[in-house]
Amino acid sequence: MAGNRRKARIRTLQALYEVDCAQHKPKDVLAHLVAEEALPPEVISFSEKLVQGVLQNKPRLDDLIRHFAPAFPVEQMSIIDRNILRIAIFEILFNNNTPLKVAINEAVELAKSFGSDSSPRLINGVLGSIASEYNVLERSEGKLSKI
Repeated sequence: MAGNRRKARIRTLQALYEVDCAQHKPKDVLAHLVAEEALPPEVISFSEKLVQGVLQNKPRLDDLIRHFAPAFPVEQMSIIDRNILRIAIFEILFNNNTPLKVAINEAVELAKSFGSDSSPRLINGVLGSIASEYNVLERSEGKLSKI
């Protein structure tokens, strides 16, 4: 299942990248990505859930990025880094179905594969700060009190 979730995160990153760059409709982008490669239903479902969640919560996610990475304005951050952070923050703070360490590790792996040489360090630092600030390990009923 972990392999499928990683595939879903990759598809999510690709979809969000295209939405960010070309302003294509998310549903069209996801349909195109699914048509390119035969994917198991759980990959498609998880990817759709992530894309929808990130897009629905984008203003809040971007505010969190601004707060925890003030030296890197969201608008000037690379599209890859920005969207990796959005995905991971959504999984950590809003979705609550992914263990903290898994969400951070997966984001760092995406950064290593698709980002620049400095991307993994940025991603890890921002997510570590968010995890500490929000006491993510002390979740109650799937929601964080500070959000």
